[in-house]
Amino acid sequence: MDKVRIGIIGLGNRSSLADFWASNERSEVIAGVDVEPERLVEFREKMGHEVLTTDDYRVMLARNDIDAVAVLSPDSFHAEHAVAALRAGKHVFLEKPLATSVEDCDLILRAWRASGKRLMVGFNMRYMDMYRKMKEIVDSREIGEVRAVWVRHFVGMGSDFYFHDWHACKSNTTSLLLQKGSHDIDMIHWITNSFTKRVAAFGSLDFFGGKRPNYLTCPECPDKDTCNESSFGPRVSCVFRREVDAEDNCVTIMELENGIKATYNECHFTADGERNYVFIGTEGQMENSELTMSVWVKHRRHAGALQQDADVVYDMRINKNDDHTHGGADPLICEDFIDMVLCDATPVASPIAGRMSVAAGVAAAQSLRKNGMPVNVEPIDWTGGQRVVDDSMNPCMPTSVILTDKVLIEPDQTHRR
Repeated sequence: MDKVRIGIIGLGNRSSLADFWASNERSEVIAGVDVEPERLVEFREKMGHEVLTTDDYRVMLARNDIDAVAVLSPDSFHAEHAVAALRAGKHVFLEKPLATSVEDCDLILRAWRASGKRLMVGFNMRYMDMYRKMKEIVDSREIGEVRAVWVRHFVGMGSDFYFHDWHACKSNTTSLLLQKGSHDIDMIHWITNSFTKRVAAFGSLDFFGGKRPNYLTCPECPDKDTCNESSFGPRVSCVFRREVDAEDNCVTIMELENGIKATYNECHFTADGERNYVFIGTEGQMENSELTMSVWVKHRRHAGALQQDADVVYDMRINKNDDHTHGGADPLICEDFIDMVLCDATPVASPIAGRMSVAAGVAAAQSLRKNGMPVNVEPIDWTGGQRVVDDSMNPCMPTSVILTDKVLIEPDQTHRR
């Protein structure tokens, strides 16, 4: 096979990835699935009227001329769509989060293991120059051995991205610690080379939600001209409607397997928007700013003097047109998926990494809903509750992944480019 033929499930916001596959000489997009008729029309107009469009993903999966499927549907459908695609013999690109429950994540992993096909999770932050630089600094031990991590995520446009649509309901997302937080939790795991084993969290719905009717939209609202949260884009449901119940303000304390202590703060009603990471090691610390697009390193002064200025500053500004590519990451992740299917390359983000970010987010959601009670992250269930005599590794799984009855190990996977 010299060209991978791809079908898309879910033609919403993330279906922009299809543009990169359609323009790549090593891939082609030949089918699209969505339950919204207007999206199917738009997809045909963009990709060509010869492509298959249907509202039933099973019709697409029955096609023999489709090698791989990109699952870009809403989070709560990820398990259904990914498992069906793997069982149909398709390679799968699965947008983060892997699923909305630990059980569904493990169901996906078992289907992957049994399928003989490849599965890739869409952690595009692993392809962003800033965070690749931060991983490079930690791996070089420039700041010594990392012992503490602090992450704050100010979601300044939280209403636009998460509270004007289905994301605002627990029934669809479980928690925004999975949807929004899965990226940040994965960054903590990836950069430290360690997964979370225990969490404690506090959180609540402190700003959004309210008594407005669930059917109210911004264009129809009598307060649309004075409300700071008014939206006239693709997502327009009132952020103060009654059904909103996903926490918009969370603080999570994490203990990683290698003993690192980490905190993750997520707030969806801040005045500005930024991800800020601090990694503190035995020889110094590293911090980033998305506002200035820089990473800086300070080394400890062993005589006890405070280090006021950075020793090294990395300018991470890029010249790419990244308005719709996540800082240039989306074309790279699409290219990696092609490499995985055609060249059997190991993707930067493994399905196990996707599962462990969800598991940490689920544990945090359980903790904050139990008044901060510490919760252990569940180990992977490879058996589905069944006793397995031969637990040898399936050839379709990356050989660098160590498989035990409690797999929590993903080796460093440095980006090839």
